[in-house]
Amino acid sequence: MTDRPIDLSSLPSYRTPRHSLFSARKFALMASVVAGLGVAVYGFSPSHRPVDIFSSVAQAQVNTEVRKVERPVGFADIVERVKPSVISVKVNINEKIAKDDGANKDDDSPFQPGSPMERFFRRFGGPDGLTPGPRGGPRGRAVTGQGSGFFISADGYAVTNNHVVDSADKVEVTTDDGKTYIAKVIGTDARTDVALIKVEGGSNFSFAKLSDGKPRIGDWVLAVGNPFGLGGTVTAGIVSASGRDIGNGPYDDFIQIDAPVNKGNSGGPAFNTEGEVMGVNTAIYSPSGGSVGIAFSIPASTVKNVIAQLRDKGTVSRGWIGVQIQPVTADIADSLGLKKAEGALVAEPQPNGPAAKAGIESGDVITAVNGDTVKDARELARTIGSLAPGNAVKLNVLHKGQDKVINLTLGQLPNSLEAKADTDNNDRGSAIPRGTDVPKLGLTLAPANSVAGAGKDGVVVTEVDPKSAAAERGFKEGDVILEVAGKSVTNAGDVREAIDAARTDSKNSVLMRVKSGGSSRFVAVPVAKG
Repeated sequence: MTDRPIDLSSLPSYRTPRHSLFSARKFALMASVVAGLGVAVYGFSPSHRPVDIFSSVAQAQVNTEVRKVERPVGFADIVERVKPSVISVKVNINEKIAKDDGANKDDDSPFQPGSPMERFFRRFGGPDGLTPGPRGGPRGRAVTGQGSGFFISADGYAVTNNHVVDSADKVEVTTDDGKTYIAKVIGTDARTDVALIKVEGGSNFSFAKLSDGKPRIGDWVLAVGNPFGLGGTVTAGIVSASGRDIGNGPYDDFIQIDAPVNKGNSGGPAFNTEGEVMGVNTAIYSPSGGSVGIAFSIPASTVKNVIAQLRDKGTVSRGWIGVQIQPVTADIADSLGLKKAEGALVAEPQPNGPAAKAGIESGDVITAVNGDTVKDARELARTIGSLAPGNAVKLNVLHKGQDKVINLTLGQLPNSLEAKADTDNNDRGSAIPRGTDVPKLGLTLAPANSVAGAGKDGVVVTEVDPKSAAAERGFKEGDVILEVAGKSVTNAGDVREAIDAARTDSKNSVLMRVKSGGSSRFVAVPVAKG
């Protein structure tokens, strides 16, 4: 996508104003000036008589007070100190590779194509800033893209985004003094969108320090980078939120800032007022494609952990316990008898994973890791992922209403996790039976072993009332209900009995374990009264 030059004369701020009229803002400002002069020219003495201050000592006193007014505090000193550590990153990618990777599409986003948030979130810099270059050889044209980065050591190690240098044939960096160097990609981590590069042929570079502290909401932040190829651009704002999950992955923990950032700022630093990097800019919220004042930065604490491993071995290894988890909603908490909707609900432990071997089961709630409370499923994923494989951990688990402590050794997170669907067809044909209605749920159910491909366990959803509570909670035809209220079910009668028992116990909802495709999840369904 090629950025077209902007005709500045077409912008509102460059239009010739009408001399015969003042805008409301100009009029208000001028009125303030006139009012101020009025106060300066006329005053009143203690005897309430008018005083000509032009011929009195008061004139000197007023001038003295004006000279004492301090200038607004700016960021020039900080910028002068940190700006030399920031670099512009230019990449060349073969056009064929770019097409194969889908990198040259107009609107690249951190979400899967077709996801609800794709049209709102846009990445900036890197792939979606790619432009065609001169024609190359038989493989096609060269494509270029630009981003940002910053040095973290005097010998040329620098940080940028994974999506800036991903699939790059060549990486060039330009320093603040205009010098250009070739850089080598040391390692990348797609899960956090962090990359480590090393400049070749230079030394004694100015570098930035990653902050040890955690930014507070309201702290000042300076974004320095290469938006739209305009290297060395500085913008200011505040930290507007923290702990943001933008759907990029299980380790999302972004800092939200309102300093203006745009395409090309990717990989650039967000500095605090101490001149330390609090985060690495990686994404923006942008219905229009440009800055609307909401950007997201990877926290310095995450970057530190990732680049340490990239520098050491070129890859990142993460701890893994082997569970499929989901948030504990208010309805799920009520179904489980929990006082608070906290912790991570285990939907399904993976066979032969560390958790399964240690005795963790579906329906367990992990509430703490090594004594630290787990707020939600995302926090559990981040906590376990930040630990090295082979570490021993202590998990606090709520198991069937009882608190347990489970000790296990972390495995290594596989590079890819494959979901395996049940392929047991049972040789019963492809027709789905009508099933038995469960009116108060709005579902029609049939034993799984009577439906081809559904497996042997549970009951299959054959119809869903579109106006039912079950439809609102995402049930669809083909889903398999494995458990209701912690008990295995094999027919519609088992489901009705479990619901009646929950109603007798005065529960507002009943918890079901549902298999959809190759994964399982828990769903809390309201129990109809009467």
